[in-house]
Amino acid sequence: MNTLKKIALIGQPNVGKSSLFNRLSNKRIAIVSDIAGTTRDVRKNEIEILDRSALLLDTGGIDETNDAIFSNVKRKAISTAKDADIVLFLVDGKNIPDDKDKELFYELQRLGKELALVVNKIDNDKELERLWEFFEFGIDEQNLFGISVSHNRGTKSLIEWVYNHLPENPETVAKLQEEQRRKELEDEFGYIDDEDDFSTETLENIEDEKIVDDSLVNVAIIGRVNVGKSSILNALLGEERSVVSDVAGTTIDPVDEMYEYKDKKITFVDTAGLRRRGSIEGIEKFALMRTKEMLERANVALVVLDASRELTDLDEKIAGLVDEYGLGTIIVLNKWDENMDTFQKIEEEIRRRFRFLSYAPIIAVSAKTGRSIERLKDKIIEIFENYTQRIPTSQLNKVIEEAVIRHSLPSPNGAYLRIYYSTQFSSRPPRVALVMNKPQLLHYSYKRYLVNFLREQFNFEGTPIHIIARGKNDKMGDEEYLER
Repeated sequence: MNTLKKIALIGQPNVGKSSLFNRLSNKRIAIVSDIAGTTRDVRKNEIEILDRSALLLDTGGIDETNDAIFSNVKRKAISTAKDADIVLFLVDGKNIPDDKDKELFYELQRLGKELALVVNKIDNDKELERLWEFFEFGIDEQNLFGISVSHNRGTKSLIEWVYNHLPENPETVAKLQEEQRRKELEDEFGYIDDEDDFSTETLENIEDEKIVDDSLVNVAIIGRVNVGKSSILNALLGEERSVVSDVAGTTIDPVDEMYEYKDKKITFVDTAGLRRRGSIEGIEKFALMRTKEMLERANVALVVLDASRELTDLDEKIAGLVDEYGLGTIIVLNKWDENMDTFQKIEEEIRRRFRFLSYAPIIAVSAKTGRSIERLKDKIIEIFENYTQRIPTSQLNKVIEEAVIRHSLPSPNGAYLRIYYSTQFSSRPPRVALVMNKPQLLHYSYKRYLVNFLREQFNFEGTPIHIIARGKNDKMGDEEYLER
């Protein structure tokens, strides 16, 4: 497999890097705002331009200030440029070239990369005349582009330039050739030559669950501001990926980072810190919305708590989001080295407040010292396997029968309840259907009993279990998928 070429977007704050990142990615990933310095970390996204692919890197805005955050951002941005094959240096076309831009551009030139100077915010033909002022950078004409991302002007030429600096992707070429072949067959003969010809009857008998790759794990890192989410991510990855600062809310955009561990491809989503709703303003409204988007596509969530501080109602609300999305869950107590209380005391408090996450393991770590980080990695894999496991129907029926023998089904108002059979009809999280004579009369307390009994028989640590009662002729609808 060929390694993808890397394209780095570099420039001062508020020159339009995130907007260009979204344009090249063909989807909205980075938060876009007029507030300078919105992007602080490095985001990555694989892009395709016709038959060629690349890894696009969006860096934090470089700003020559004494602020510790931006100092870290500049260092990370330059480091990203060194690691890239192609560098797009963005400047603001509304302003005249300044010495700061030139100094940064010359520093990038010395790296010896394929380098383009991209002058953004050239919104009309009159403003295009200012493009000539940027030739004082010493850039060749074929490497200078005047564009307006917001007005979609000039981006075609830039994309063509990038395309010409990328190698062909054999897999994409083959895919395009196959699509062309299928289109020609359809145009000429009115059909596509699929080998499999399923009848409608056969399709109705196939379980309605997508086949997914069980080697791919999406992990969302969630918690209120300044609990150390970025520090934990860096510790898990073994490198400084996120900008870390004592300033609350340093992470604004969620940032994806993937690495392989024990035959799994783990993608970490470093979500923005959450504050009380009354204090969420401007950018953080986007961040809260994006956090929920990340939870929608996550499998496992790390609920990060600050062991050096008392738990708050906000911690409970944030943890409630994870329960709402039905994810595999690990409660991570960070900054354990700063706490003098016993683990048992804090564990009791967490269990009291987070009763809805009673299935979630609690791991005390220190991102600073690396304590229990390896254990946390192993636990992520274990919880994901629990989250995706399927119990054979024969084994499940045997366990349910045993549970009913130990604790008989209730008889509400004298009604006789009977379970004909049970089956796990989906995973992520595990969902079990009880096929019964009177499903509407099964009380939630008995479902809870069955869930606890299943946990005694199988390793479902860290994952919710949903039990749905249904009649023999009932179809599994969306509302049942959502039932607790």
